[in-house]
Amino acid sequence: MEKDNRIMIPLGPQHPALEEPESFNLLLDGERVAAAAVALGYNHRGMEKAAESRTYTQNIYLLERICGICSHSHSTCYVQTVEALAGAEVPRRAQYLRALVGELERIHSHLLWLGIAGHEIGFMSLFMYAWRDREIVMDILEMLTGNRINYGMNAIGGVRRDISPEQAQKVLEAVDALQTRTEYYQKAVLGEETVAQRLAGVGKLSKEDGLRLGATGPVLRASGVARDVRRDDPNGIYPELDFKVVTDDHADVFGRTVVRVLELMESYKMIRQIIQQMPEGPIAVKVVPRIPAGESIMRYEAPRGEDIHYTRSNGSDKPDRVKVRAPTLANLAAITHMIEGGYLADVPIVIAAIDPCFSCTDRMVRVTDASSGEEKRFDWEGLRKYSVAWYAKQGVDLTATSMKLRGD
Repeated sequence: MEKDNRIMIPLGPQHPALEEPESFNLLLDGERVAAAAVALGYNHRGMEKAAESRTYTQNIYLLERICGICSHSHSTCYVQTVEALAGAEVPRRAQYLRALVGELERIHSHLLWLGIAGHEIGFMSLFMYAWRDREIVMDILEMLTGNRINYGMNAIGGVRRDISPEQAQKVLEAVDALQTRTEYYQKAVLGEETVAQRLAGVGKLSKEDGLRLGATGPVLRASGVARDVRRDDPNGIYPELDFKVVTDDHADVFGRTVVRVLELMESYKMIRQIIQQMPEGPIAVKVVPRIPAGESIMRYEAPRGEDIHYTRSNGSDKPDRVKVRAPTLANLAAITHMIEGGYLADVPIVIAAIDPCFSCTDRMVRVTDASSGEEKRFDWEGLRKYSVAWYAKQGVDLTATSMKLRGD
């Protein structure tokens, strides 16, 4: 009888690169992943049920905590469902302010991801520089909303804070500085042969498979599909803005990097338009606490992809039902497809490339030899170091590239 040398690796249920804990089981054949499976439902927080016992206004602060990085996306999508039920006409200035914070949030998210990508592949200078520049946009968000994350900007019927001319000027100055840095990243990262060698062909997802598996956001756009809620099903003032839906045909982790870096440039362009075109006027209208009976669904292009919120009212001051479909959930179906057939050393960057929220709890990986039953345990940092070392042995070492980026 032929000996089975394949190894099963349970990865999770807690995982640092996922918005909610999932459990991955990876079956290895040598260094390659022969099969992958994902199980959901761990650490369920019960936010949808909790929303039923809170008022519509209280739920703004609850639902924006679904994700700290995408908090404005969730609260905007939610309040739009309530405003549709209430028949509220949100002032145009408030709509501009929502779009402004939304694009600043996208910049924050993409810079955060760029740093994480650098960390996962051993490109530590990129990690440090991207997170240093991320501080610029976080300071601007704090100036506008009072918080660096979980901004609390939205209200039912508008927004809570206005922007002064002095603040608007600071936003423009920050955008100029960030654009200069992003242009540098375009040359230093996208034009660097070693980065392309490390990321090209990793985590492949064809256009057809992306559509079939329901991928969304930069993951789908990096497979050549020009799909973006801001253009296809626009809300607020996005129809008044001139921007390009960024796509790429690499259909791999390198393509997802290209899309996010170029989307930063589009966000800078949109923010300038928002500041220049923003009309004067009120920033909110009053909405009665008791929302008329009915149901509403809204879509919003969050940094990670299409966010969907559904709200059903029974005519009281509390919703009868709230349902949320975050973009990370949509992209999880494509994860196993992108992992299978690839190397174990690619698993960290393939998972990170969908840009899921990090879970800072258990980071253990258990490796079991199917033939001997011997077990070995890695924490997530150990698996990351294994990935970097394995690729260094293949001649792909980003240490020199990090020194080049620093100017050493």
